Amino acid sequence: MSDADYDYEDLGLVAGLEIHQQLDTAHKLFCPCPTELREPEAAQRTFTRYLHPTKSELGEIDEAALEESMVDREFEYLAYDTTCLVEEDDEPPHRVDREAMDVTMEIAQLLDATVADQVHVMRKIVVDGSNTTGFQRTMRVAGDGAIETDEGTVRIEDLMLEEESAQRVEETDAGVRYSLDRLGIPLVEIGTKPDIRSPEQARDAAERIGMLLRSTGQVKRGLGTIRQDVNVSIAEGARVEIKGVQSLDDIDDIVRNEVRRQVELLDIADELQARDASVGDPRDVTEVFEDTDSGVIGGALSSGGNVMAVRLEGFDGLVGREIQPDRRLGTELSDHAKRHGAGGIFHTDELPAYGVTEEEVDALREAVDASPEDAVALVADDPETTELAVDAVVERAADALELVPEETRGANEDGTTRYLRPLPGAARMYPETDVPPVEPDPTEVDQPELLTEKVERYQAEYDLDSGLAEQVAYGEYMPLFEEVVADGVDPTLAAGTLESTLTELRRDDVAVENLTDEHLADALALVDGGEVPREGLDDLLRALAADPALTAEQAVEQQDLGGVGAEEVREAVVTVVERNAEQVETEGMGAFSGLMGECMGELRGKADGDTVSSVLREEIQERAG
Repeated sequence: MSDADYDYEDLGLVAGLEIHQQLDTAHKLFCPCPTELREPEAAQRTFTRYLHPTKSELGEIDEAALEESMVDREFEYLAYDTTCLVEEDDEPPHRVDREAMDVTMEIAQLLDATVADQVHVMRKIVVDGSNTTGFQRTMRVAGDGAIETDEGTVRIEDLMLEEESAQRVEETDAGVRYSLDRLGIPLVEIGTKPDIRSPEQARDAAERIGMLLRSTGQVKRGLGTIRQDVNVSIAEGARVEIKGVQSLDDIDDIVRNEVRRQVELLDIADELQARDASVGDPRDVTEVFEDTDSGVIGGALSSGGNVMAVRLEGFDGLVGREIQPDRRLGTELSDHAKRHGAGGIFHTDELPAYGVTEEEVDALREAVDASPEDAVALVADDPETTELAVDAVVERAADALELVPEETRGANEDGTTRYLRPLPGAARMYPETDVPPVEPDPTEVDQPELLTEKVERYQAEYDLDSGLAEQVAYGEYMPLFEEVVADGVDPTLAAGTLESTLTELRRDDVAVENLTDEHLADALALVDGGEVPREGLDDLLRALAADPALTAEQAVEQQDLGGVGAEEVREAVVTVVERNAEQVETEGMGAFSGLMGECMGELRGKADGDTVSSVLREEIQERAG
């Protein structure tokens, strides 16, 4: 059955979303540090930590945190001149940032959610190194909201305010290196109820929530500032949480592929049960590969490692069965092995290959007493890793006999997913005792104007066409547009510059990302005030992008972009007309187009085109008449 043939209603598809969005506040959630990202090269020092899970109030250890802690790793953190003791976990957190709470209450209004009378901060255990504390601080601000999609209402269960994790920089020999610039940025998490019934509705709901978030004008933009998690299950399958969907365009594909994965796994389970399949015990098969030509296995053995294999009785042909595009049951087994430090697995549905010969496959089967109906999976690594990895393969293969396991998976760029860890449980949460509760007052904030309403207002109030109005309203410069227009800048000038001129400069490889809001606002004010002609705006922005340390006024002086007076304009036009007197006498106004370009060149872009055009017409008519 192809993906297109699935009847999602018949399969019992149930899905929900968790949207994580960074807020564009001045300060971090529990300290006064700025929320700006830094380059790792700017780090001034580093420090290291080792993390382990702690028990909840009920004396339980979360399963996901326990599995994470089984991988022995050192966590290194990059600290900057803006890094404080709170971020290093050497000082208690401060009170909840007021601006972040206000923005969250605005979002609650847009979601039609009820704000809690009292908000308590909780600790959520996270021991993957992304938090220096070993936990993430989070709080439930509102709930019981709703949004509308084309396929019906999707209820909002929770609106959480929490601290963003540290940014993963790279893997190291000892563990993982993180950057502390992102740690603590305020982050809202919007969780829906499992009301979504199709891949298209999942994307529609995510787009609607994204629009509502951007309507506040106080959320960060760009790659990594918004992440979508999707919870998916089908009637006979299991709830799977898919983390880290970066693009809205991927959500429907992610849901479709997860449905396919669960359908295929259920079919495999039925086939395995019909074959009376089982999973054997791991065995050391190092002797089989003593003289192997396999680079992977040979490399492990030369480093003092070993090879362990497990007989998968009745699995022949099913380990290599595709369950998602270019991913198989064997890939699932491999993901679990990788989780414990191994590079992956080999299995007999794909062998002989990778330097493993047919004779070695036969010897491998004999070593584990495998029949032709069986498959064999093997791991080669150092002895400790091999043992952990092969045990994980055994556990996952045993699950394949009966069910689709509940788990947390990571989104891949191609719309498929990979195993990350077990689903977290309630044992990962416990109260934060260092931060007092907050009593939010939603009456203190106004409900933001929706982006759809902004588009209509920009057309009516500023006479922008529908396309440009939508570009501005949904674009990253919307807050700046409203700011400069409120300061008196012509709306058409502001909109055209922020949405068209910057796009053209970016295509010309101008470093537009160097332009600050202050650069843009000041440049627009100079043009709107007549101190710089519109034709000089392009050169002004190029100069500022090339040297961001300049102010707009300094760039104007440096590039000699200041406008010229009416007398200088007429002198320049007269010079051009007299130089082309014969053409003017012969062609009259037909010479206008060519002479206009020559006039603008004579003035080097220091005069407004409309002014030059008007003067040129006068001079041509006077001589042609």
